[in-house]
Amino acid sequence: MTGPASESVDRVALTPEAADLVRRLRAAHGPLMFHQSGGCCDGSAPMCFPRGDFIVGDDDVLLGLLDDAHPGEPSPVHRPGEPISDDVSPVWISGPQYAAWAHTQLLLDVVPGRGAGFSLEAPEGVRFLTRSRVFDDAERQWLDSCPAPRGRDVH
Repeated sequence: MTGPASESVDRVALTPEAADLVRRLRAAHGPLMFHQSGGCCDGSAPMCFPRGDFIVGDDDVLLGLLDDAHPGEPSPVHRPGEPISDDVSPVWISGPQYAAWAHTQLLLDVVPGRGAGFSLEAPEGVRFLTRSRVFDDAERQWLDSCPAPRGRDVH
C-alpha cells in the first residue's frame, strides 16, 4: 500500500494468487506462519509452516499479519500482549536480514515449480516467491515511527 505518511503501510503483503494458496494450505494444515528464509535451503524464499512448527527467535522481526481473506487491503495490526488470531498468518524475518530489507515492502507471490525447502506448498507443485519494492520517503517516515515487534515482544 502506498500513500501519505498519515496512512499505514504494510511491510509485507500477498498477491491474490498467493492468498488463494494460503487459504488452501490453512484449510489443510490449520493456522500458518511464514519465515522469510535467510539463505538456507531455498535461497531467500518465504517458508510456510504450520503455526508453531518453526521456533521464532527473540531477535526475529514480525513483518506483519497476512489476511488471506482480504488481499490488497491493509493488514491487521498486532497489538502487544494480544495473541495472534488463527485467521491471519504472521510473517517473520531474522533481525539481521530485516536490517538489510527494512527499506522494502515484501510481496509474497506464488510461481510454478518446486522449491528446495521444507515449506508446506512444495507438494502442490508451486513455491512461494518474494518480490519487493522500495518504500517511498513518506512510507519510510511512517514506518520509522512504528517499529516492527521482535520475537521477544510477541507471545
